[in-house]
Amino acid sequence: MSDSPPTVHVVDDDDSFRESLARLLRATGHRVEAYRSGEDFLARARPGPGCVLLDVQMPGPTGLELQRALAERNLGLPIVFLTGHGDIPMSVRAMRAGAEDFLTKPVAMPQLLDAVSRALARDAAGREAQEHLAQLRARYETLTPAERRIFAMVVTGMLNKQIAYDLGRAERTVKAHRSQVMLKMKADSVADLVRMADELGISAQTPPAG
Repeated sequence: MSDSPPTVHVVDDDDSFRESLARLLRATGHRVEAYRSGEDFLARARPGPGCVLLDVQMPGPTGLELQRALAERNLGLPIVFLTGHGDIPMSVRAMRAGAEDFLTKPVAMPQLLDAVSRALARDAAGREAQEHLAQLRARYETLTPAERRIFAMVVTGMLNKQIAYDLGRAERTVKAHRSQVMLKMKADSVADLVRMADELGISAQTPPAG
């Protein structure tokens, strides 16, 4: 996971509001970057942990258009919308598209800070899950074709002797492969392997050849 501190990206075309909000957030200990437009944000923002405080009505891409652009670029930063022109249908669209919150200006600072905290927590949890899955995939890549096949059979609940019969191999060979699977995957039990197979999207019905 990234060691860099999370950044709160403030995107608003109202100069005084944007700078005031940035100062308040910095005063509460947040790292902040401010942008006067969606184009400015897309040009300058770099991948990393954080969230976005985003105005809805702006020249160039609107807040909702920028939300779609971020999703298309796989920059899934949680978004808190801030607007003085919002309506219920607009807020529904934003929330359905994954926004963390939709707040109407002027917004009370405690309400805003709570939304930012939730957005940053959501981002951190998502990045942790991505890192966990990447590590799991890396472990799986260390398995030999034979070990992958046995992995897929073990998670169906098959016993060693059943696997040995199906594969036409000695049971001791299956036991040796199974031990390597447990070791390489860092699994403490078959239940661990079942959970890992589910996370990896491995179909127990169609084990890989090997």
